[in-house]
Amino acid sequence: MSYERLTAENAAVLFVDHQTGLANGVQTQTPADFLNNVKALVTIAQIYKLPAIVTTSAAEGPNGPVLPVVAQGLPDATVVHRPGEINAFDNADFAAAVKATGRKKLLIAGISTEVCVAFAALAAREAGYDVYAVLDASGTWSKLVEEAAVARMVQAGVVPITWVAVGAELLGHWQSATGEAHARLMGDHLPFAGNIYASFLAAKGQA
Repeated sequence: MSYERLTAENAAVLFVDHQTGLANGVQTQTPADFLNNVKALVTIAQIYKLPAIVTTSAAEGPNGPVLPVVAQGLPDATVVHRPGEINAFDNADFAAAVKATGRKKLLIAGISTEVCVAFAALAAREAGYDVYAVLDASGTWSKLVEEAAVARMVQAGVVPITWVAVGAELLGHWQSATGEAHARLMGDHLPFAGNIYASFLAAKGQA
């Protein structure tokens, strides 16, 4: 696949099964790190005004409601509650909502990496989308399981990525209109970047 950059005009973000019950099974990173990374991706969607689609599986059962960090951070997102389809793209309303964004590039994150993320990513590739699996805003119960999922997705042409890379590619240039908001994003979610930003503000006499 040739390198075509992510932009605020060609990308949409999909949050697949970021639910309170399912989050209890995430063992590939600490709960604090996982929520930090999910919130960072949510903030990126806010800053760059990306169309966002949130989907759940059996939200009224043990999988639980949407994580507050997603629900509160993206109150205007399209939400599709699936009654039972494991692959989100098997739900006609979800597939239609993705198509309605008009975006070619899909950023997909979810719980769990090897099922909810991988199945949606593979289906999206089959449907002709450019797909990016945002791995640090996703999780599962085992690093081995995660590695197998990543290998499977890469074989199908899915691009593994992290929220920092997503944000940097969307930003493009620190002098852009989103530069200040992006600097705050980095400071809020990446400690060393927060120190750099604080030093920058101090040098400008704004600390």
